[in-house]
Amino acid sequence: MAEPRHAVVTGVSSGIGAAIATRLLAEGWRITGLSRTAPAHTVAGSHWIPADLSRPETLPELLAPVSGVDAIVHAAGVQRSARLGELEPEDGALMWRIHVQAAGVLVDTLVDRIADGGRVVLVGSRTMTGVPGKSQYAATKAALPALARSWAAELAPRAVTVNVVAPGPTDTPMLRDPGRSRTPPVLPPLGRLVRPEEVAGLTSFLLGPEGGAVTGQTLVMCAGASL
Repeated sequence: MAEPRHAVVTGVSSGIGAAIATRLLAEGWRITGLSRTAPAHTVAGSHWIPADLSRPETLPELLAPVSGVDAIVHAAGVQRSARLGELEPEDGALMWRIHVQAAGVLVDTLVDRIADGGRVVLVGSRTMTGVPGKSQYAATKAALPALARSWAAELAPRAVTVNVVAPGPTDTPMLRDPGRSRTPPVLPPLGRLVRPEEVAGLTSFLLGPEGGAVTGQTLVMCAGASL
């Protein structure tokens, strides 16, 4: 019997990261999850590494025991919102460390351990195109397609794909985080929020056999918010 495929997933304690981990486990993957808070349930096939993604410099040591990687999914995220004149440099730096620097350290650390034909998915945001009151958050998410396209070109000779999944307003705890209370979510034209399970489904497609020809792309899932 073949060994289960192995995915390293960040942000597995809640929201999109938890939904992705749950979906992949149901599909027979083995998961190494990284998050600051432990997942609510321990599931066979999963291993949790306590990690503070706002301190990306700690990741190489934490990832030292990890091997045999088939996929990397960086789903950890945080949102702090403010309009011009009220921007907090600390908030911008926090989001940059979690969204961008952690992605860089994570993939850089594991690049020689990911199998040829492996997959990388970065969870971005439809907000990357710019939204009033979310400039710092948008800037960090806008950096992810640049990383993905650069890495996709570098890793193409190994048939490793790199893509960004960019959801719009998604029904997760982040949506109710007091740190983004100054920009309350707006219901998209489809009349509902994106479900974390839908983001997990798109991620699963990119990690699966039918997603092998998609690389360097940003796939927006926004329930019509970008129309």
